[in-house]
Amino acid sequence: MRVLITAGASGIGFAMGEAFAAAGYDVWVTDVDGVALAECPATWTTRLVDAANEAQMRGLFEEITSAGGLDVACANAGIAGPTARVEDVAWEDWKICVDITLGAAFLTAKFAAPLLKAAGAGAIILTSSTAGVFGYPNRAPYSAAKWGVIGLMKTLAMELGPFGIRANAICPGAVEGPRMDGVLQREAAAKGMTRDAVYDGYASGTSMRTFVRAQDIANMAVFLASEGAARVSGQVISVDGHTENPDPKP
Repeated sequence: MRVLITAGASGIGFAMGEAFAAAGYDVWVTDVDGVALAECPATWTTRLVDAANEAQMRGLFEEITSAGGLDVACANAGIAGPTARVEDVAWEDWKICVDITLGAAFLTAKFAAPLLKAAGAGAIILTSSTAGVFGYPNRAPYSAAKWGVIGLMKTLAMELGPFGIRANAICPGAVEGPRMDGVLQREAAAKGMTRDAVYDGYASGTSMRTFVRAQDIANMAVFLASEGAARVSGQVISVDGHTENPDPKP
């Protein structure tokens, strides 16, 4: 079995790679960070590919086809985008965030679909966000892109279901790690709060009063790819400790 994970050299993507490898998959990961790719396990196939670049993705999937095809595609690439009130978001920043976060998911699905159709089975797992369920103040581009990922997933489930292919979206909440640390710092600056106050606000906005781990997201991805989820498709599944308040405050 072969899995492709975009943005797989760090964070959630790396945790997915570890979890799929432990489940017996041949792991392929892409990333734009060559240094991080070089630190991935030697047993993984790594490629320096921009998941939002059509030509690069076409070349990648030609290579995957030559290697024997694909069983699971994890569309995980995306960026945080700016933290600002909607009237202060630059048009260029909006376009960059949406083009990368939604565009990379589209290209992954576009090129994975023919391979999975040929196999008559498979799964596409898209990384959305709780921001794609609730919306999020001061994160308009990111939230809109992640809502778009869910709309894409719902369409994929309907289009590809007759071919035995399932599509689902995982919505992480606040995930421990360097990326979320950057979000916390930017949000603290935008709101005139301390970083710790924003952190506490995120945690207290969940019923479990906690952030989640990248491994929690990865475990869900492996389940969604498994026979245990053979009839699970078109679903938006949050792994977030149950978000109660999408606008964290101190």
